Amino acid sequence: MLGSDQIITTHNLFAEKIGYFWSFPITNSLLNSWLALTIVIVLSLVLKAKIQSIPGLFQNFLESTIDLFLNLFDTITGDRKRSLLFAPLVLSFFFFILINNWLGILPGVGSIGLVVLEHGQKVFVPFFRGATADLNTTLALASFGVVASHVMAVSLIGGWSHFNKFFKLQALLDIPKQVIKEPSVLLINPIKVFVGLIEIIGELAKLASLSFRLFGNIFAGEVLLASMSALLAFAIPIPFMFLEILVGLVQALIFSLLVLIYLSLGSVAEEH
Repeated sequence: MLGSDQIITTHNLFAEKIGYFWSFPITNSLLNSWLALTIVIVLSLVLKAKIQSIPGLFQNFLESTIDLFLNLFDTITGDRKRSLLFAPLVLSFFFFILINNWLGILPGVGSIGLVVLEHGQKVFVPFFRGATADLNTTLALASFGVVASHVMAVSLIGGWSHFNKFFKLQALLDIPKQVIKEPSVLLINPIKVFVGLIEIIGELAKLASLSFRLFGNIFAGEVLLASMSALLAFAIPIPFMFLEILVGLVQALIFSLLVLIYLSLGSVAEEH
């Protein structure tokens, strides 16, 4: 049995509460998200203030990086104008997720916190926890990305065209007009309606795919690092930390590009 003075350290699937703002619970992953958001905002303001008409070495590097992203986006959108339209949102996803992923492996994140009493046992609760290792955060990001793809689609191709991608009312309305010339519409158009309903299920699958992929990879990496650190505090975790840096970069890029794909597909009329 554990002694009464034994402190339990766990790595839960859910984020731990560390306080309340009025009745709103504040979790350690939420604090980590706020920290990442603050870093993004501060860096953006600093970089904006340092932009010059004659770029220096660092500005040249940043401009080359942005151009590299835009070239990558062009391979998905097929149009630089659409790449420039989607880039602010997609790059915001990328940098926010990347910083959150990397914050989760910094010293102190997950190891500095407080001890609370739960069910008669002392439990250690860290102040910060990688936000993308919390399913609530990844689900929120996925929901925002999917909703943004629908909002963008409505603004670019119109509400009626976008609505008919899923409910195919136009296909039903076309049956009386086309049935004499093309009797096959009696079979084809109802199939289109059924396919549209499947598309709705596909939208829900996007949420699950985006959120669970990011959460699973980052959470598994943090558990791996914690396990390796428990075996040997210094030598063993170092290779895994470099691996997690790479995984964090790849996962941020995959999530952002998938959002870009959804934005690009949603902004194209069905007949195209």
